[in-house]
Amino acid sequence: MQIFEALEIREFPYFMTVDVEEGETVGDVLNDLNSRKAYLLIDHDTKRIWTYNGANSSFKLQIFGGILAGMFRKQLKLFYRVYSLNMYSKDDPKFQEVMTKPIGAGRAKSIDKKDFSDSRMQSTTGDLIIHNPRLSKAIENINSCSIPDDLNRIFIIIGGIIYSEEEVLEAMLIEEKSSVNLVKLGRLNNGFNFFDGNYSTRIIVKERAIQGIELFVRNNDEVPSLRIKSPLIHEDKISKEGDMEKLITSFEIPDSLPDIEATEGDNQNKNT
Repeated sequence: MQIFEALEIREFPYFMTVDVEEGETVGDVLNDLNSRKAYLLIDHDTKRIWTYNGANSSFKLQIFGGILAGMFRKQLKLFYRVYSLNMYSKDDPKFQEVMTKPIGAGRAKSIDKKDFSDSRMQSTTGDLIIHNPRLSKAIENINSCSIPDDLNRIFIIIGGIIYSEEEVLEAMLIEEKSSVNLVKLGRLNNGFNFFDGNYSTRIIVKERAIQGIELFVRNNDEVPSLRIKSPLIHEDKISKEGDMEKLITSFEIPDSLPDIEATEGDNQNKNT
């Protein structure tokens, strides 16, 4: 198994990889001490390229890792497939199998500045596509990735729409049973969107397309409940078609005012 670390640099091409040589097994590298890093693991036995993002890795590194995985696949003549190791929990047998594999040499070469050019960079960035995926399929892909044990998911962003989770009570006669449903909060604005609090992000990528972005907080951290500091666009409230006839009728002045006439009639009867 070859391991490469994805690095962010200050100048073009802004990211590259370096060989990871310390450690005997993958588990010696993918640990809590390196939670801010992103890695590419190339398994020549199974022809798989694994992407791995530490729990505290930056949004940029996760994006760069996906692009670099595509570049490694091209380097290896497309015989390899790209998979995300983050989709498995730490207790999953597949995750444990990868963690116990020995680190060794291989034919993949680290990606550095000489592997980039302006024209090549344009085609490379096409490896990750941001678009509006089909909601049901995107949610299925996102939920197929296990949630880390020490993190709590609070927001999911799918195609520019932000969702929260709501626990719904389904039954309580024999035993209490509940389910977690997604609640649509609204569409994010173009440009910067700010969230109040500290959180970790995870990007779910499948078939070279971003399915969604998850925002997590640690279970044991004493942090205030996260709030969205940017206004959301509630399309459901402004996009529904109304009844034009009812609108026109509401502006018409009635021929008589029944309530007022009845009140005046009662007063005249009392006076007589």
